[in-house]
Amino acid sequence: MNDSVTEGPDVPESTASAGAETPQAPEAAQRAPERQESIVRSAGIVSVAVMISRLTGLVREMVMARLFGAGMAFDAFSLGFRIPNLTRDLFAEGALSSAFVPTFTEYLTVKGKAEAARLANLVATAIVIIVGFVCLLGVVFAPQVVGVLASGWKSDPEKFALAVKLTRTMFPFLLLVALAAQAMGILNACGSFGVPAMASAWFNVGSVSLGALAGFTAGPHIGIEPIQGMAWGVVLGGLLQLLWQVPSLRREGFSLRPAFDVSHAGLRHIFRLMGPAIIGNAAVQVNVAVNTNFASQIPGNGPVSWLQYAFRFMQLPLGVFGVAIASATLPSISRSAATSDLSQFRRTLANSLGTVFLLTVPSSVGLALLGESIIGLIYQHGRFTAYDTRMTALALSGYVIGLAGYAAVKVLAPAFYALGSARTPMMISLASIGINFVVAWSMTQQAHMGHFGLALATSGVAIFNALALFWLLRARLNGINGRALAVSIAKIVAASGAMAGAVALSHHLALAWAGTGRLGRLADVLISIPAGMVVFLAACRLLRVAELATAERALAGPLGKLRRAGVLKSRGNGR
Repeated sequence: MNDSVTEGPDVPESTASAGAETPQAPEAAQRAPERQESIVRSAGIVSVAVMISRLTGLVREMVMARLFGAGMAFDAFSLGFRIPNLTRDLFAEGALSSAFVPTFTEYLTVKGKAEAARLANLVATAIVIIVGFVCLLGVVFAPQVVGVLASGWKSDPEKFALAVKLTRTMFPFLLLVALAAQAMGILNACGSFGVPAMASAWFNVGSVSLGALAGFTAGPHIGIEPIQGMAWGVVLGGLLQLLWQVPSLRREGFSLRPAFDVSHAGLRHIFRLMGPAIIGNAAVQVNVAVNTNFASQIPGNGPVSWLQYAFRFMQLPLGVFGVAIASATLPSISRSAATSDLSQFRRTLANSLGTVFLLTVPSSVGLALLGESIIGLIYQHGRFTAYDTRMTALALSGYVIGLAGYAAVKVLAPAFYALGSARTPMMISLASIGINFVVAWSMTQQAHMGHFGLALATSGVAIFNALALFWLLRARLNGINGRALAVSIAKIVAASGAMAGAVALSHHLALAWAGTGRLGRLADVLISIPAGMVVFLAACRLLRVAELATAERALAGPLGKLRRAGVLKSRGNGR
């Protein structure tokens, strides 16, 4: 393995500065804007695909809300699904990508496609053996797992038994999603981003349609309840998520086949990174699971579901922006690490972080101000009441405070793995889990905080995690263009403040004009979101936010190609 991607001490100053001292540095600096625009374009492709995926996910949640509301059945389903869904985030957007993509990229860059294909086959075989065994354990010990995650349900035998049944049904989803995550990593390393990002959309479509078919159409004939049919839909949707990526893998020259060699250097390196990486990427989801346990102890039906709906809703901007940028950034910084180009590594990382803040800070402001209108418009049907809308919006307002932190962690944690260091994010993650437990417990002792306090605790820990990762990585790399990044963040916050004023005004006027019912919420969303975007973009241009200029240049190339192809008509003097 290349020395740049082995576990070891922090990069010494002379090494970290080498990229700026070499004769090729001026040329590399000239290419840097082009590389960043390429990353932004790739992130744009992922964003569109993830947007479709998240929208289909919202449709799925709308169907679930309409069919089951926020009562016992959906509480049990939420808990049962959260267990395999936790590993989806850990594998697809966490540990597997963080450990596999840098190593696979190095093999592909340095050793060629044949060696990279062998590594991919070894990893796939290991996933089938290890994750398959975990699934078996999960099915056997489902009562104990549910008891740990929702101890408050033991006093309600019917609810507890349903949660155990649904957990057992959905556990095989773990294996399918782990294989799908590896396929995503291979395609991303090969420069293909759209197809793997769209895979989750197939999961959403398949899970809700096949689940409804199993639960409501076939259910009465085969003796399963509607909610259990939806659980089977989750498993079938996971299978579709994997199969969707298979043709693209074959086009790239990869066909996963059984292979076994525990002594393989690349496989052993991935395993060395994977253990700490799972812990290092787990903080947010583990904290959510811990908070679910605390929420289950809040009297009445609803707190678990309110947190689930709100967190799912917050996943839209996190996936569209944070995960998209992280997915596009990781292969680039992995190539920089493989070639010991730390100067380019720093530039790419700083620019990606700036882009994360450009997109997530205004999103947080918008969701905090318009959360109730958006949630009511989407979810408030059938058994999902106006009270559920208000409580879900309250939870969302707590979650979005940490949105920028969530997204920054998606970029920062994999940067350590690209450098071959997994211990640092692991230790920070362990610390953040402990902090969350203390803060969440203290919040539950305050009767007026309720589930909002749990969401707020999760956000606070995400911000702590991001700041700790940033400062330690900054020390390791002897800087991450921190001064320029701080200036950009200050400008973005200022522009978001201007946007907040505009959105608050349009929100008040829309509801005053159209009322607080469904029509008023629709008018609020249709007026306030565009108004906020216009004000934010205008403020960013006025303040000369560098990341916005980079994004505009990245979009200019594809738009120019569309114009030349006649898809878009030019206006005026050709612009």
